[in-house]
Amino acid sequence: MTRAAAMLSVEGLAIGFPRRTVGAGIGFSLCAGEVLCVLGPNGGGKTTLFRTLLGLLAPHAGTVRLDGMALAELSRREIARRIGYVPQAHAGVFAFTVSEMVLMGRTAHVNLFAAPSARDREAAERAIETLGIGHLAERAFTEISGGERQLALIARALAQEPQLLVMDEPTSSLDFGNQVRVLVHVRHLAAQGISVLLSSHQPDHALQIADRALLLGEGKALALGAPRDVIRPDTLQRLYGIDVRIVETADGVHTCLPDYATRR
Repeated sequence: MTRAAAMLSVEGLAIGFPRRTVGAGIGFSLCAGEVLCVLGPNGGGKTTLFRTLLGLLAPHAGTVRLDGMALAELSRREIARRIGYVPQAHAGVFAFTVSEMVLMGRTAHVNLFAAPSARDREAAERAIETLGIGHLAERAFTEISGGERQLALIARALAQEPQLLVMDEPTSSLDFGNQVRVLVHVRHLAAQGISVLLSSHQPDHALQIADRALLLGEGKALALGAPRDVIRPDTLQRLYGIDVRIVETADGVHTCLPDYATRR
C-alpha cells in the first residue's frame, strides 16, 4: 500500500536549550490520520521535542516541515492554525467556563482586538460536541474533574481546526477510566483524518492505540516503527532499566508485564 504524503516531516533534528543539547539525530514523519506515540523516561526529551515541533524552542540542527513548508519560515499564528497543543491536565486559576476555555482555541483565527465571530463560536461548539462534553459547557473549568478537564483541553485544541494534535502525556494523573476515555477519543480523532503525536509513560498505550511508536532515550531515537515491532523486552530494558515481558492475550492483544522483583 502506498504511504500517504507526510504532513509533518522531521529530519536530523537536534533538540535542547541554549548551550545544552538533549537529543540529536531524530527523524520521523507523520501522515494524516496517523497516531505516533513517543515513549521515554523522565528527562528523556519528550517535552523538549514537542516544544521544538511547536516552534517554542529553536532546533540545534535539522529541519521540521509542515506540509512541505519549513517550520522556521512560518509565523506563530500560522503554526497555531496547523498544530493544536494539548498540555497535561491542570486545575486552572481563573473560573472560565468550559465553553469559554474551548473558545480560546480560536485565538489563532481571530484578529487582534476583534471579538469571536459566529463561525468561531460554531467551531467551539462543534469541538465540544465531538468530545461529548456539552453537559459541561457552562461549568467552571476549575470545578470539573481531571478527566473532564483533559477532554476540555482537547476540545480547545480541536476548536483551532488543526491538522495535527500534539498531546503531552494526555493521560497523566488521570484515573484508569478517564485514561481509557481519552485514548478512545484519540483514535476517533485519527479516524477523522487528524494526525496525532502524543507522549506517554505507558507502553501499553502505544500498543493499544498507536500506528507507530518512537522510543526516545539516551539522547537519541532508539527505535521507530510499528508498536509490536519496537516495544520489546530488550528495548524497554534499555529505555527504562527494568525487565519486562510482552504477553499476548487469547484475543491477540499485547500487553507489558514488568518484573517487580527486578533489582537495580
